[in-house]
Amino acid sequence: MQTGTDSGQRPILYSFRRCPYAIRARLALAACGPQVELREVILRDKAPEFLATSPTATVPCMQLPDGTIIDESLDIMIWASARNDPERLRQPEFGSYETMLGLVERCEDEFKGHLDRYKYASRYDDVDGTGERAKASLYLRELDSRLQGNAFLFGDRRSFADIGIAPFVRQFAHVDLNWFNAQDWPDLIRWLDEFKASEAFRSVMTKYPRWNAGDPVTLFPAPISAD
Repeated sequence: MQTGTDSGQRPILYSFRRCPYAIRARLALAACGPQVELREVILRDKAPEFLATSPTATVPCMQLPDGTIIDESLDIMIWASARNDPERLRQPEFGSYETMLGLVERCEDEFKGHLDRYKYASRYDDVDGTGERAKASLYLRELDSRLQGNAFLFGDRRSFADIGIAPFVRQFAHVDLNWFNAQDWPDLIRWLDEFKASEAFRSVMTKYPRWNAGDPVTLFPAPISAD
C-alpha cells in the first residue's frame, strides 16, 4: 500500500473494493486521472466523514479540492474522461460517445434492477430470481451480439462503455458462474474473462483497510516506483 501525508490538493474518493459502481469509478480514474486520496468504506460501519460528504451515503463519492461533491459513479467517469482521456475512451472505433453513454445508462436503468432481484431475490417480496435472471439476460445477449467480431463493445480497444458495464456483468456472472459460462454467449464470456484477467482490472482491486480519520493518506493510483 502506498501512502503519503499530503492530501489537501487531491480529490478524495470514498470507495468500497467490491462495489461495481466503485470499481468503474476507479477504472476511469486509473485511466484518466487525477491521482486521488482513496478512503475505503466499510458499508456496515460507515465513517462519519463519509456520511457527512455523500448526500446518498453510497459509494463511490468523490470530493474535489474546491469542495464540489460528485456522488455518482457515472458522473465520476464523465468528469475524469472529460478532463483527460489518453486512451481515447470517449472516442470509440465505431459508434459515438452518445451511443456508448446510452448503453451504459441502460445497464443502470434496465439491467441492474434485474441483477439485484436475481442476486438478492430473498430481499424482495414476490420476486422470482430465475425470472429476473432471464430478463437480465436480454441485455447480456445484446452485448454478446455487439461483441461478435470485436475485442470490445465498440471496436478492438476498450472504451468508456467497457469500463462502465463490465463490473456489473462480472457481478451478474458470479452469482452462478457455472450457469453463466454454460450460456450461448461465447463472445460475452470471452470479453468478461479478458476483463477479469486484465492488468487494468487487477490494479484497481487492491485490498485496503477501512479508512479512519487520522490514517496516513492512501494514493490511488499508487505512485509508480522509481526502482
